[in-house]
Amino acid sequence: MMIDSNKIYLVGGAVRDRLLGRPVQDNDYVVVGSTPEEMIQAGYQQVGADFPVFLHPDTGEEYALARTERKTGDGYHGFEVHASPSVTLEEDLIRRDLTVNAMAMDAQGRVIDPYGGMADLELKVFRHTSEAFAEDPLRVLRVARLMARMSSEGWRVDPGTMALMTEISRSCELAWLTPERVWKELSRALVEKTPSAFISTLRECEGLSQVLPEVDALFGVPQTKEHHPEVDTGVHTLMVMDMSELMSDRLEVRFGAMVHDLGKAITPSENWPKHHKHEILGVDLVEALCDRLCIPNSVRAAGVLASEFHLHVHRAMELDPKTIVTLFDRLSIKNKPRQLADLLLVAEADARGRTGFENRRYPQADHLRDLAKHYLAVDARAIAARHAGDVPAIQEGLRRARVVAVKQALKYDVQTALGKG
Repeated sequence: MMIDSNKIYLVGGAVRDRLLGRPVQDNDYVVVGSTPEEMIQAGYQQVGADFPVFLHPDTGEEYALARTERKTGDGYHGFEVHASPSVTLEEDLIRRDLTVNAMAMDAQGRVIDPYGGMADLELKVFRHTSEAFAEDPLRVLRVARLMARMSSEGWRVDPGTMALMTEISRSCELAWLTPERVWKELSRALVEKTPSAFISTLRECEGLSQVLPEVDALFGVPQTKEHHPEVDTGVHTLMVMDMSELMSDRLEVRFGAMVHDLGKAITPSENWPKHHKHEILGVDLVEALCDRLCIPNSVRAAGVLASEFHLHVHRAMELDPKTIVTLFDRLSIKNKPRQLADLLLVAEADARGRTGFENRRYPQADHLRDLAKHYLAVDARAIAARHAGDVPAIQEGLRRARVVAVKQALKYDVQTALGKG
């Protein structure tokens, strides 16, 4: 049995991105006038328990039966879904979040646009398709993520849609979102073109304090104007996030940029704009955030290390050999070389993510990369053989040898610098 191609429509973001000339990441289809039985007979595999979605037998792409939804409870899952051959394409499209996502394309490439999505593409505006937008709190995060992707191209959120997003935030519906859903949207937003727009959009609709309270707490916290002309720690964090986008596409770096200064929100306010030991205070906040959102271990580690050691990197030229070796030990640079690389990128983004400092050189990173080579060049096997299974002696011998190697490298650098002078 074959499904009538005239009943199948490409929908959602795939249509939007094709019309914009952007790369299409996933194709999603809607099938009108069919039943689960017909889909299975045609060779499609049903997946998902909440509503009838099927995988194409050859491409593996998702095909969903046209459906309507009715809000019945709290949160993302509080919906009653109705799918039947009587549901029209227009009825299916109106339940979608934004007009630019509520278009369909038939097999001949013709666009079906009952809710003005084409006009909003021209205007570069994210506008809700219907008042039902407010029924799904996850849509707040999705709009913020789209802003992270497209705000640099001039896109904005319609004021009426922002009002609905604020209504959702004030209703505390965001609290019903699962940690996994929040992290999925956040992690995708962080690797977009303007990650700061995710934060700014959530803050504008009053949702940031519910989704990322640790980040929200940074706004209004002052820093010394001498080192931070932008003054506000929250503003600085947004600048660092966007600077990290220019330097790396790694999620670990983008996350580290977002959380590196969390500790400044909890330093004693009577000492502001100074933030003594904020790097240590921030570690527990990063850990708590990661626990709450079930963040993967590699990203967690990057965030913790960014908080704890970004000042070490800034002061790299002042560190003595023992402190440098302790830093490299803590970063496990022999077994996890990416941890040092990620930390150096976060620290450079931090240094350059300040008003007037955007194009400054950051020699600290090259300095530590060079010292890391000398640290790693120490022959661990020779030291292990020398101490014949005595683990404490091996560890101490290895540490001493690495301190000597770093010290010699530093002495050589000083001599070279004096020679050039």
